[in-house]
Amino acid sequence: MHSKRFLVRRTVAVAAAGAAALVLVACGGDRDRDGGKAASTSAAQSTYGAADVAFATGMIPHHRQAVEMAGLAAGRAQSPEVKKLAADIEKAQGPEIETLSGWLTSWGEEVPAPGAMDHFAHGDMQGMEGMEGMMSGEEMGRLQDSSGSAFDTAFLRMMIEHHKGAVAMAEVEQADGAYAPAKAMAGDIITSQTAEITRMSALLGQD
Repeated sequence: MHSKRFLVRRTVAVAAAGAAALVLVACGGDRDRDGGKAASTSAAQSTYGAADVAFATGMIPHHRQAVEMAGLAAGRAQSPEVKKLAADIEKAQGPEIETLSGWLTSWGEEVPAPGAMDHFAHGDMQGMEGMEGMMSGEEMGRLQDSSGSAFDTAFLRMMIEHHKGAVAMAEVEQADGAYAPAKAMAGDIITSQTAEITRMSALLGQD
């Protein structure tokens, strides 16, 4: 009798131990699978190509010019709406410049130096076909020399073209890019700047 109870208890204990082992193996398998998914996701996000480098390299000076244009509005614009729009542009694009610069640095690529687009003042557009919407030095000079309603009109017209250029560049990144964060930023640029184009067109009475 005692021996039978002992055998039953031993059988139950062995079965329980086996079940526990199966659970541990299953959990370990889940962890391996989850770890594999995480590693795969991380690898996908870290993959970048020539299109991503071109996007970051081109968008930095493009954003810098937009921030420069927006910075003129505080002391020259007449319309509160234009001043608010300019402040929004500075707030959005300043941090994006830092992010883009960080990507290039992490990839071992050169970050465009401030003032790298100064040759626009001399009308030299060679090799800058991808820099859509950039204002020439002459155009920037006229904007800087204007004020009041004349500034508002010039600013809105110039920034609409500038934004269209940024949207076009972002669309190329969405189509050809490989780096997930850059493609996500491109999507944000398309959404936000398209909305701002509509907003600026309405202020010009062009909607």
